[in-house]
Amino acid sequence: MRRITALPYHLLAFSIVLSAATADAAIQTQTIQYHHEDTALEGYLAYDDAIDGQRPGVLVVHEWWGLNDYTKMRTRKLAELGYIAFALDMYGDGKTTTNPDVAGQCAGQIGGDPQLQRERAKAGLAVLAGHALVDPDRIAAIGYCFGGTTVMQLAYSGANVRGVVSFHGAPADPMPKDIPGVKAKLLICHGADDPMVTSQRMTAFTQTLRDSGLDWQMIQYGGAVHSFTNPGSDQFGIKGIGYSPDADRRSWQHMKLFFKELFNPPNK
Repeated sequence: MRRITALPYHLLAFSIVLSAATADAAIQTQTIQYHHEDTALEGYLAYDDAIDGQRPGVLVVHEWWGLNDYTKMRTRKLAELGYIAFALDMYGDGKTTTNPDVAGQCAGQIGGDPQLQRERAKAGLAVLAGHALVDPDRIAAIGYCFGGTTVMQLAYSGANVRGVVSFHGAPADPMPKDIPGVKAKLLICHGADDPMVTSQRMTAFTQTLRDSGLDWQMIQYGGAVHSFTNPGSDQFGIKGIGYSPDADRRSWQHMKLFFKELFNPPNK
């Protein structure tokens, strides 16, 4: 009969810590500097180095706060699912802020020029698609708030992405001239009680998507307001912005199902 010998407590504790460190070490992260025209940008890459070979890539676009810790957390979670995930920088130099006025100015400067918004997103997409471990024909993009609108614009640009997911992003209508070139399917995750988007605007947006003939789906989460995926959203004290654990969990699951349809990712 095999004998199991218990380790002394101090060795057992060391073994547990070492095992945890080894598990954590599988997720590799790095800062990547790149450019869009004359603007220096600073993105964040995450992947699981325990997985061999090429795999699908996911582009991540930040909220109006910039590429902050929340966005990086989401990027690591995607890496844990088996993807190569790259959080791009829409503002330059990895700029972040906690000031709503500054955030609004930064987002407005980019979002007010849809062509710039699309091209800046494409610059990040090129970094991800060019990574040695990424299958360039199996890429999706997700975005939060400002980033959700950005990934819609990326899809409308005809970029080579299989699908995009907008989490509480402001609606962006496709232009009729763009529709024939759209390759991506759209998943729109929206807070049903989001006061930042009127019901009239959502109705008009939905009708535009119906008329477009694009492959789209929209899920609205009851009781959820703007920024429902971000656990830190309540700290800003902004009316109409708040975290919803249920909507966060459900929308993440809906994203995973969407990705499974897009490219059958590792089953994690």
